[in-house]
Amino acid sequence: MSNTGPATQSANRYRVTVERLIPASPAAIFAVLADPRRHPDIDGSGSVKAPKVSGLHRLNSGASFGMKMQMGLPYSMMNTVIEYEESRRIAWRTTAPPPIGHLVGGRVWRYELTPVDGGTLVKETWDISEDRQRPFLQLFGLPAKTRANMARTLERLAELLERSGDQPATSTD
Repeated sequence: MSNTGPATQSANRYRVTVERLIPASPAAIFAVLADPRRHPDIDGSGSVKAPKVSGLHRLNSGASFGMKMQMGLPYSMMNTVIEYEESRRIAWRTTAPPPIGHLVGGRVWRYELTPVDGGTLVKETWDISEDRQRPFLQLFGLPAKTRANMARTLERLAELLERSGDQPATSTD
């Protein structure tokens, strides 16, 4: 387990943010986030099962990728990268696959990486401000549950990178 301590958390009405200092370089962290095959390895919710990609091993701006999911019942989501700055920021918008994609989804998962002494400050945000199910997603304590899952995701990301032996970054990265 990483010695960086627990993630810090914040939220507003439509966004939940969790951040954690991870003792690894932004490039090493980004390499994991930009590879959809690694998403099941770091997912703290247990719902991300397997990517649906053919030939795509590294995301880039505008890239689309599918993900097999399970929360009770199995389902799939389509994702499109909407923000991309190498080793600094990546975000994707999720929707259901056709024909219901225009009715379901719209949430954004965003990761922002800031090099600091001792590693990288990783900020993960779940943004439902434009999600078509926004009222439903706010029911039943989902933001709090998502926040806890996000903290586990950052913990798993830190553990994965610690096992890989990536060296801590400095603020000059």
